Amino acid sequence: MKDESSIDNPLAVKTYSFARRSIKLYRHLVTEQREFVLSKQILRCGTSIGANVAEANQAQSRPDFISKLSIALKEAVETEYWLRLLRDEQFIAPALAESLLAECRELIRMLTASIKTAKLRA
Repeated sequence: MKDESSIDNPLAVKTYSFARRSIKLYRHLVTEQREFVLSKQILRCGTSIGANVAEANQAQSRPDFISKLSIALKEAVETEYWLRLLRDEQFIAPALAESLLAECRELIRMLTASIKTAKLRA
């Protein structure tokens, strides 16, 4: 990860890593599966999670922070949906799908916990 400012932020590190995996999945879907519609969906929402976490880390206020994390959470839930669909329609191998789904579900748990904590501190 190139951005040194987020090294101490596990959520930022994990969402960045997941964004990179989403890009690799997109490339695989386009080149190997010749799938162009669902692949764009997974690219968009899979990378958006980390982008919104990065924005949250520069929030102007606690409500702004909570809002950005909430958007990241929505994107993570959408990503989970597309991953399940790609798995069930056999565009990706079950083992890869389960690995990505496990990581995505971990992000959902982390985001949910962060939002709850931020709301309690508001």
